[in-house]
Amino acid sequence: MTRLRIAEQAAQTLQAMVAKRGLQAGDRLPAERQLAAQLGISRGSLREAIRLLDSRGLLRSHPGGGTYVAQPADEGGAAAGPAADPMLALFRQNPEYRFDVLEVRHALEGSAAFYAALRSTDEDRARIVEAHRAMVATPGHEDPVKAAQADAAFHLAIVEASHNLVLLHVMENLFALLSTSISHNLGQLYALPRVQGPLATQHQGLLTAILDGQPEQARRAAQEHLTFVEEALKRMDEEEARKLRSMRRLTV
Repeated sequence: MTRLRIAEQAAQTLQAMVAKRGLQAGDRLPAERQLAAQLGISRGSLREAIRLLDSRGLLRSHPGGGTYVAQPADEGGAAAGPAADPMLALFRQNPEYRFDVLEVRHALEGSAAFYAALRSTDEDRARIVEAHRAMVATPGHEDPVKAAQADAAFHLAIVEASHNLVLLHVMENLFALLSTSISHNLGQLYALPRVQGPLATQHQGLLTAILDGQPEQARRAAQEHLTFVEEALKRMDEEEARKLRSMRRLTV
């Protein structure tokens, strides 16, 4: 079992422990050595688990100062702390930043797909297949929010299968923003019958490349998918702008 997988399982156990003990925001967790012994893992794996939970806004780790349960979500539903607030607030204020998110995804997910095809285990591939099935079973035109969550889960399962802890950590930090981006994108895209088929084909191609162990093909599939999404969104924006101009001319 890889350290990444151990860290993910330890993160789940640690989160359950916090809930079971009824720890509140601001409560300090036991010392590293004691906590690692309780979980039966190395201190290195524990630190990685804590970093994962920190990136999700569940814990706050202060070098030399211990690890604490994070503050609860604010009234807007965003987790408190630096990991979530600034970028998410910026995106909510200006949806045009979704194109910035897509550019970041181009850089990260192409590499994630490459390494997932190269390094994924049987367990990783089974998890990706299951995430793909869940995505297919959740049509975006019926429930855009659930479809967005299923889409994010599929893409993040691929990132996880890359077995690159830094890449996973960055994507976990961007998860809230990524989910918002996907929800915004799919909420529009799946309303258009002309894009539903291509999106399904692209996801299937990405899945197949990873399952077949074709790194370059997987990278290309991920990047072509994101290019399609970006171009489709820009076309929709242009169409909407033309409609607005036509309406203004009619009202003049």
